[in-house]
Amino acid sequence: MYEKLPTEDPELLNEKQDLYEKPTKRSNKQSLLGFILTAFLLVSGFAAYCLLSCSTSAKPKQNVIFMVTDGMGPASLSLARSFKQYRDKLDIDDILALDSLLIGSSRTRSNDSLVTDSAAGATAFSCALKSYNGAIGVDPEKNPCGTILEALKLKGWHTGLVVTTRITDATPAAFSSHADYRFQEDLIAQHQLGEYPLGRSVDLMIGGGRCHFLPRSVGGGCRSDDRNLIEEAQLNGWSYAGDRKAFDALDEGRNVQLPLLSLLAPTDIPFDIDREPEVYPSLAEQVKVALTSLSHATKNSKEGFFLLIEGSRIDHAGHQNDPAAQVREVLAYDEAMKEVMKFVDNTDTDTVVISTSDHETGGLVTARQVTELYPDYLWYPEVLLNSSHSGEYLVKKMMSRQSELDGPALESYIAKEIVEQDMGILDHTKEEIETVKKFANDANRLLGVLNNMISVRSQTGWSTLGHSAVDVNIYAFSNSERIDKQLYRREPYTGLLGNHENIEIGAFMAKLTGVDLAKVSDLIRDVEHSPKGALDVSADIHMNAVHKLH
Repeated sequence: MYEKLPTEDPELLNEKQDLYEKPTKRSNKQSLLGFILTAFLLVSGFAAYCLLSCSTSAKPKQNVIFMVTDGMGPASLSLARSFKQYRDKLDIDDILALDSLLIGSSRTRSNDSLVTDSAAGATAFSCALKSYNGAIGVDPEKNPCGTILEALKLKGWHTGLVVTTRITDATPAAFSSHADYRFQEDLIAQHQLGEYPLGRSVDLMIGGGRCHFLPRSVGGGCRSDDRNLIEEAQLNGWSYAGDRKAFDALDEGRNVQLPLLSLLAPTDIPFDIDREPEVYPSLAEQVKVALTSLSHATKNSKEGFFLLIEGSRIDHAGHQNDPAAQVREVLAYDEAMKEVMKFVDNTDTDTVVISTSDHETGGLVTARQVTELYPDYLWYPEVLLNSSHSGEYLVKKMMSRQSELDGPALESYIAKEIVEQDMGILDHTKEEIETVKKFANDANRLLGVLNNMISVRSQTGWSTLGHSAVDVNIYAFSNSERIDKQLYRREPYTGLLGNHENIEIGAFMAKLTGVDLAKVSDLIRDVEHSPKGALDVSADIHMNAVHKLH
């Protein structure tokens, strides 16, 4: 039905009607003038109408940067902040970049436990729904669920993943694939390269994890089939950077040809405390490449980009109860956040940054009862500074040498090179050296002994080798008043100020970007997602597979 435009003049419309009903003696010039005037008023009216009704629903170009501190709880910030102040001789009011962005906290329970794992935690963010521990982009009934990354890719956005663990690990997998269980990393790698109904949904992947892209016949490969996914990817148009030299050739993102696959380690990139800069780039360096390349790729596009960034190995340090490694991982993430803040300050595109954790790991506290007496109110960050390597690194070092040494030679090696030189412990006891020697052939027990020597001396406490149910922090900011007004709302699902369920963070991103995750779920319902050769996997096998990853 015709709807009268706001500025249409009834008399003018009557005049137009008369032109068709009776002859006129007006000149052709007068008729043309009247026609032009009428057209002008009609166009002006439509423009005014659109200003009032059309623009309110249109969203300007946006970028979404979602950052995950895997396994980092509030105590990790206390640990890192005090460590940095001590190491750099800073005042007590010096804070981390993250500290300035704190706006709320998140409750982390999964569908089947008060203590979530990373898979269910990441699926809560990506699909905005609760699922069971181990679930990768599937709901509690094992139906694939559409993710925010997939939805935005379908809308025309560019997308990316940057992590320090395997690119096929739980968090990046939950945004870019669908699997009943997190250990299906061969399948996850295939999904990430585009082998399912939606086609390719990721434009950039930087991290570790060559293992699940290569067959066992190739060095560093661990696939159960004979497929070389790296070669296949390159044949399908992916550019590839597999080492530091190739990464540096990307010129901080100025020389990137998308889609980009950059797998920089066979499995996880080493802890930052152990990382050799000439071999492995830092998380901040990876982030800079991603931001620069995605920003350049979307420069002339109507849509922006979605980038997932994960400080993945904070979680691993927590699982190993390694405070020396943990504190460096948090600070490495903070440096990556500074790179993100710099980017946001210098882009003209509306950009929101949200950072949170999937869960806390280790039950970390900056306190420990070390005697039966009333505890001292002390914590010693200098002990962490004196330690120059992670327990993981030292175990590998010892395991590679212990077969060459025995008796007094082994004890001397442990005392002088491992404990004094690498761990910075000069007050070790004979009993401690004997215990280390006793477990020289038992990697798990040895790891626990070495890390406990650091934890006790620094008076760092741990309550578990697993995850905890503690609430985790939410950090966020933007360069847009429009987005800020939404960020700082307190209501569930509409803002992130205050305390929220983890699924609300995923729902917030979907609402902000205007995507319908349910529609994406309909598109991917038939994607392959179950383990081959079995309809299901028992809970025991599933959880054992999860635990082996840590």
